[in-house]
Amino acid sequence: MCRSEYQYEQTPTALVWDGKRLEIDAILAEWRSPQGKSFRVQAGDAGIFDLFYDAASSSWEISPL
Repeated sequence: MCRSEYQYEQTPTALVWDGKRLEIDAILAEWRSPQGKSFRVQAGDAGIFDLFYDAASSSWEISPL
């Protein structure tokens, strides 16, 4: 889930990992590639995750760190 402003992938607010919804406490970094936008986020005690939004398929990928 994310908050949309002028772009869909503007600001992620939560993610679903291992069947659980995790609120994002902080965005640690964000960057853009030709394929889409990425974020490194802190999700409480669950840890740090990299989120990648693939603009071509309108889908998110999640990777725990």
